[in-house]
Amino acid sequence: MTDDLARAQRVLGYTFKQPRLLDEALTHKSHVNEARHKDRKHNERLEFLGDAVLTLIVSEQLATANPEFTEGELSKAKARVVSEPTLAQAARRMSLGSLLRLGRGEEMTQGREKPSLLANALEALLAAIYLDGGLDAARHFVVKTFAAELAAGQSANGGVEPMDYKTELQEWCQKRFDTLPQYVTVRESGPDHQKTFEVQLVIAGDIRGVGIGRSKKEAEQMAAKQALKYATLNAER
Repeated sequence: MTDDLARAQRVLGYTFKQPRLLDEALTHKSHVNEARHKDRKHNERLEFLGDAVLTLIVSEQLATANPEFTEGELSKAKARVVSEPTLAQAARRMSLGSLLRLGRGEEMTQGREKPSLLANALEALLAAIYLDGGLDAARHFVVKTFAAELAAGQSANGGVEPMDYKTELQEWCQKRFDTLPQYVTVRESGPDHQKTFEVQLVIAGDIRGVGIGRSKKEAEQMAAKQALKYATLNAER
């Protein structure tokens, strides 16, 4: 086992019986695409499995801890915990970015700090633990890693503004229009270290919201919030 994998196991607090699974989980496709050894695996397949395992365990934990919650409240609580921002935050807490194997292109564009890359890697790690040690090991990892988020899920509002607006809007669009919302970045301004993004939200060809934020995701959330507010006002008329 390499020193990198040994360090990763110490950070995770889990010892792998099959270290190749850990190696795969920490390997981004950009590294494989640039490597000479094309038979090396990257973590996208594990990411797919990890998403399902995470959803199962978080749903189980929330439902068990909150027997009084409605299905809708459980769904909202789950959406907060399994969202990309939450996963990326958890990955940063364990310094997961420093453990990843990336290609030069991702290194040059600060891939170790990208929320989507960190969230995907954390899901891949969970899948690796699940395949290596079973559901109990995966559950232990999730409960430890997301302790704060699961504790926040003990109330309907989680102690913070509750909604992942993009998720709620997506569900509303599918029910109302049988389509998904589209987010279009129309403007970027400011220096690289302090950019501002403006995003338009389009539903069925119509602009339904505009958001401005320090990142595209923040701007998209603001646009979704505006569209939901507009939809609620129309429904009340």
